[in-house]
Amino acid sequence: MVSARNGERDAREALGKQVGRTTYVFALQLTGNRDAALDVTQDSVLSFFKNIDRFDAGQPLEPWLYQIVRNRVRDLARRERLRRHESLDQWLEEGRSESPNASADPAAEFERIDLQRRIWSAASLLSDAQREIFVLRDFHDLSYREIAEVLSIPQGTVMSRLHAARVALRSLLSEDHRAPAQSNTERRDL
Repeated sequence: MVSARNGERDAREALGKQVGRTTYVFALQLTGNRDAALDVTQDSVLSFFKNIDRFDAGQPLEPWLYQIVRNRVRDLARRERLRRHESLDQWLEEGRSESPNASADPAAEFERIDLQRRIWSAASLLSDAQREIFVLRDFHDLSYREIAEVLSIPQGTVMSRLHAARVALRSLLSEDHRAPAQSNTERRDL
């Protein structure tokens, strides 16, 4: 980080790749739209490097970066009244190579991938506030305190929203399990 701050090209390039990937995944998780996530990623990375001197190198990078991404997603939503139409299947396909060693059992691997798709499909139906907290806690492993900092809300609110998100997700997954013949789109139209 210090080398990147000092303008070392290789260090800035390596940091840019790390920040870009992290930013893209989080933006895609929040927007559910690949094109919007790419726009948010570009804006976020530029903002990150523009403000790199403000970052306290003694603190973890991710909460600061997630806050930048979150603000860019909100800006984009305000500008374009963004609605999630695309699924997160693309992210799952891209992220699959990052998953822990794939099972040698094809049936178990299929079940794991199917569960991931069902979870993301259900998560896309959560409110923005619930989805943000769910993603930050359960996929990016931020502490309640870090989430509270990123979202600028009290830690108790983080805990209650996370609980509500998990209850809603459990309900959506249970509903999905009861009606396997219907697609998510068909259920939303009912």
